[in-house]
Amino acid sequence: ALSDHHVYLEGTLLKPNMVTAGHSCTKKYTPQEVAMATVTALRRTVPAAVPDDSLHLSICFLSGGQSEEEASVNLNAMNQLPLQRPWKLSFSYGRALQASALAAWKGQAANKKAAQDAFVTRAKTNSLASKGEYKPSGQADQASTQSLFTASYVY
Repeated sequence: ALSDHHVYLEGTLLKPNMVTAGHSCTKKYTPQEVAMATVTALRRTVPAAVPDDSLHLSICFLSGGQSEEEASVNLNAMNQLPLQRPWKLSFSYGRALQASALAAWKGQAANKKAAQDAFVTRAKTNSLASKGEYKPSGQADQASTQSLFTASYVY
């Protein structure tokens, strides 16, 4: 279908959400379950022409309303799966990259350094997660664990 519209698949950058339960779902799925469902869905549906890891291109996930920490942990779990995947799995988070920084900043110039530090910390966390090397300490701050879900969110 994309080829009918002359989409050059080799030049695409895919930005999907992870396969997670709906916000009102009462069952909590583990990061490993989210990872398996997400990577399985990608393996079944992403055309072979989408760039592979040899080109250093990625499938860059949106956070989809997950908390910063949840998005990082789920990305990390995907990158730890023993399944074959021809692409890098990385991130293109908005809210899940900024929430802690904005909470630290509070709109006050005096908090600039704290906001920058919070942003760098989250960026480093996601960098590690994109390599499957993130080791959660279990001591995440409140801002990073707060759900970023907004009903009927529109980009």
